Amino acid sequence: MTAGVSSGTSPAGPSTSRFAELRLEGVGRRYGAQTALEDFSLSIKGSEFVALLGPSGCGKSTALNCLAGLLPLTTGSIHLDDRRIDTLPPERRGFGMVFQNYALFPHMTVRKNIAFGLQMQKVARAEVARRVDEAVALVQLGEHQHKMPGQLSGGQQQRVAIARAIALHPPVVLMDEPLSNLDAKLRLEMRMEIRRLHQDLGLTTVYVTHDQEEALSMADRLVVLREGVIQQVGTPQEVYEQPVNSYVAGFMGYRNLIDVDVTGGDAEHAVVEGGGLRLTGANRGVRSGAAVAAIRPEDLVIGETDGNGIEVTVRIAEYHGRELSVEATTEQGRSIYFRTPERVAPGDRVVLGVPRHRVLVFGDASAAREAVRAGLES
Repeated sequence: MTAGVSSGTSPAGPSTSRFAELRLEGVGRRYGAQTALEDFSLSIKGSEFVALLGPSGCGKSTALNCLAGLLPLTTGSIHLDDRRIDTLPPERRGFGMVFQNYALFPHMTVRKNIAFGLQMQKVARAEVARRVDEAVALVQLGEHQHKMPGQLSGGQQQRVAIARAIALHPPVVLMDEPLSNLDAKLRLEMRMEIRRLHQDLGLTTVYVTHDQEEALSMADRLVVLREGVIQQVGTPQEVYEQPVNSYVAGFMGYRNLIDVDVTGGDAEHAVVEGGGLRLTGANRGVRSGAAVAAIRPEDLVIGETDGNGIEVTVRIAEYHGRELSVEATTEQGRSIYFRTPERVAPGDRVVLGVPRHRVLVFGDASAAREAVRAGLES
């Protein structure tokens, strides 16, 4: 347990170190002339689940490693309540770490892997056994506790890594892309498992991911990063529905980016035209001139809506169970992506509609396209 941090007991599990606030103030990290993280300032409340979200190279893992003490800060400071901790080595911060590659000892059983960190902290033998028992039960690995990691599935190995972290009763658990090596079914299962443990134990979790759906479904707040700079901090609903700029919009699923010119409107709405289209959308700070209209595929419906209509011809329709994922084109050859429960086929001509508040009009088209590419590649 980290010195100077009070201990409490969660009614649903083992004791964890309690604190009110973890603060990163102006944290920066440079490698020579290259800036990996710049002026990263964030306040994390005790028992909060915060996801650092963005594509590869955006600075999210750098931020996590700075927090863990694995990387020294170039600028700024980190505080746990009133105590500065960025000057402490990793082992004195007492944080739990869960890595993408599990980092288990292959020659040790599940129990011994979980016990290792406690033994390094010279915890009494009886207390080690008690905490290992609790951790094994929490991650539901009782029948596998005497096996070697090589005898376990990927999901089971990740559970061992999580159990090893929570057995330390850390004030904060840091998770760096912990589900990236799992298949789709296991990722879904482990997402729910991590969220359950977070809630049951009252953990404070900082979670790094490039997966928008993963972040939206698990976190209390999201921190979207671009090239080492925070773009937006907010609840999943805020970031999803009200992206603050075109980059966040592109990364959070506004895949349809239509080059337009602002021809009318006011501070709330913008009337835009381009490529044979005329739409009314939510104005995101554009007064006049060139802009981009951003629309999510799932926000488009068949049939004109709110005065917005886009005539398209279906090119590709992929069956996704309850809905189709469709790529269509306008008469000018512009690609439009939409999802629909209605059955359409290549060659069909349809009119798509979208509510005004679901069309976001931004001035920076290049940032939006960069984010869409990053989101599709991640």
